Amino acid sequence: MNIKIAIVDDNSFLINAVKEKLSFFEDLNFKFSALNGSDLLVKLEDNHNIDLILMDIEMPILNGIETTEIVKQKYPHIKIIMLTVFDNDENIFKSIKAGADGYLLKEINAQDLHDGILETLNGGAAMNPSIALKTLKLLRNPLNIENQQEQEDIKLTAREIEVLEQLSKGLSYNAIAKNLILSTGTVRKHIENIYNKLQVHNKIEALQKAKKNNII
Repeated sequence: MNIKIAIVDDNSFLINAVKEKLSFFEDLNFKFSALNGSDLLVKLEDNHNIDLILMDIEMPILNGIETTEIVKQKYPHIKIIMLTVFDNDENIFKSIKAGADGYLLKEINAQDLHDGILETLNGGAAMNPSIALKTLKLLRNPLNIENQQEQEDIKLTAREIEVLEQLSKGLSYNAIAKNLILSTGTVRKHIENIYNKLQVHNKIEALQKAKKNNII
């Protein structure tokens, strides 16, 4: 067996440390490394004949979670194991959502890394015990974590929330302007800002997202 592997990490010392662990096994064939997600995507264009990527999370330009999502869309045959020092809930959750096939910590020894790679290529999900426990917890209650993240990202002003509440009653822009003692143009601008902040395109989407995140 000849398993072709790429390593993505912004720390060249850590890349060398992982390469050394891989070198103990004849069936693991290191092909190339990249210093960030953008660097990886460029290299994959020239050579996507890769079986598995060991992916760091915290990287400049394009982080590991964003990169995983792109790689999975463009090259679905490539397996990805997140190899990171971070085991917090948010990183694990986002990695799973992005399509990661496994999640291991960088402190892992060479034999366990080898076993995790084989397990992942055979359709399993490589995870060390502490991460497996966290993953079970996330799977039991994913909505709370997702909603918490979304709520943190959405920052509406008090006036925008007032406008949104009026909009939820089915009122026209003119009626909202009259109720809040604003010009119709100002109401329109507030609604434009609300759509941008919520990342939606229409009233229905805005109200659905606002209710989901307990904004109104």
